[in-house]
Amino acid sequence: MSGLETGRALDRQRMELAVATELDRIDEQLRLSFEGDAWHGPAVLQVLDGVGAEAACAHPIGSAHSVWEVVLHLGGTYGLVLRRLQGDGRQLTPEEDWPVVASTTADSWRETVRALHGLNEELRRAVRGFSADRLDVPLVAEVRYTAYTQFIGVTQHNLYHAGQVALLKRALGL
Repeated sequence: MSGLETGRALDRQRMELAVATELDRIDEQLRLSFEGDAWHGPAVLQVLDGVGAEAACAHPIGSAHSVWEVVLHLGGTYGLVLRRLQGDGRQLTPEEDWPVVASTTADSWRETVRALHGLNEELRRAVRGFSADRLDVPLVAEVRYTAYTQFIGVTQHNLYHAGQVALLKRALGL
């Protein structure tokens, strides 16, 4: 191998390591925005701590969504990105975007939070297995946003709604 070829091979290796690190960073941001220890304040699971089924389905602020509705909405967004990873470019239907709370029991609430946690883990696994050279390419032709933008967008979406839940908790006196 010539010196030029060796240099190019080393450059490719460095780039692959840097990109792999970028996937690790995205995975970490998905974890931090959902589980906690983010620099900004509470993440989704932290802000849901102490919210029971009765409080989760309450509407303490006029026409605002309930905590439960917000959690279901977060799940819809995870589902959207996960299906785009499978090549499905359909947008969410209104029912998928803001699902109706079907049952307001304590068991149903716990299952709703567990399901959201499972979707976070599923997306994080998908990110860890994602081809780094596709980060700057849309996941599907129907959507112009790159894979990177959609993955980081989930973290932004998590934190936006964590803030809403914090306000709902305050309005509920929690």
